[in-house]
Amino acid sequence: MNSAVHSRTSILADQRYFLHIALFIATALCTLWAGAFWTGHPVDLEKPGAIISSLSHGTTYAASLLLFLGVHEFGHFFAALHHRIRATLPYFIPVPPLPFLLNLGTMGAVIKIKERIPDTRALFDTGASGPLAGFVVSLGLLVYGFLNLPPESHLYLIHPEYVTLGGIPDPPMEGTLYLGKNILWILLEVLIRPDHLPPMTEMYHYPFLFTGWIGSFVTALNLLPVGQLDGGHISYAMFGRRGHFRAATIFLWFIFLLALPSFLELTGTMFLPDLHLRIPDAIMQWSWPGWMFWFLILWRVIRTTHPPTSFDHPLDSRRMIIGWIAILIFVISFTPIPFGII
Repeated sequence: MNSAVHSRTSILADQRYFLHIALFIATALCTLWAGAFWTGHPVDLEKPGAIISSLSHGTTYAASLLLFLGVHEFGHFFAALHHRIRATLPYFIPVPPLPFLLNLGTMGAVIKIKERIPDTRALFDTGASGPLAGFVVSLGLLVYGFLNLPPESHLYLIHPEYVTLGGIPDPPMEGTLYLGKNILWILLEVLIRPDHLPPMTEMYHYPFLFTGWIGSFVTALNLLPVGQLDGGHISYAMFGRRGHFRAATIFLWFIFLLALPSFLELTGTMFLPDLHLRIPDAIMQWSWPGWMFWFLILWRVIRTTHPPTSFDHPLDSRRMIIGWIAILIFVISFTPIPFGII
């Protein structure tokens, strides 16, 4: 059935509201738990009476991250609703604290498009609306975080040992988690010049900065011009099937090359320790082995191709301008080295 015959009322009626609400509540609890952990108030299950008090410390983190995810996914949903495309409400994905995962409390949120996109205009609107709306939220979180940094004592409440050390260890202690910078972060540093800006080894203790960083990182991942990612929808609508395939191939091999040096060193250390593979630091500082995982996912699961719409046609100039803005957002949000352990 062609999407144009669907009424918006029927699309809204055809939803699994109980499941969506249940997943949202579960994700809210998991992100409260994660937020409490990152602000130095880990939840202690051995003290049931203190659980609610501990979770309350994760409110800012949870609310900020859920706001970003909700705005991103509802951007997609409302664009689909505008074009009368059958789509689900957002499915939020809760993740309980697990020792082998970075504890963010969630793997994000998704909507499901239930039918073929009717044309490239609808494809572009549906694909671009999510990352553009989400980027506005992540930018707002970052700007607010930069302009409203707490005093240095905030960090000493989380790490009281820093008081006896005379400040934040420099260089950081072994085993410290660090987050990478993108162009957006560097621009905000230069433009705002905030006092007491924490180093990237401590930034995750600041909920607005951390969730804004997560938002920009997730936005960049979604805007990769590969397959049926949001960026793939945008590049297909803007440049057609051939242009989309070229962009997807280029970026697929770009992240492969970005991963290769550190991946070779990591696997060599694990499986061939006697090889003593040494790659120059000037190369290693721009390489992250995690991109190899993304390369395999994009290559084997998401793939580089994009299915055609029912009616492919060139976009109007207004949408092309918005598309180039989305590409610019991808450039300034992309983080070559997202995170690592010192």
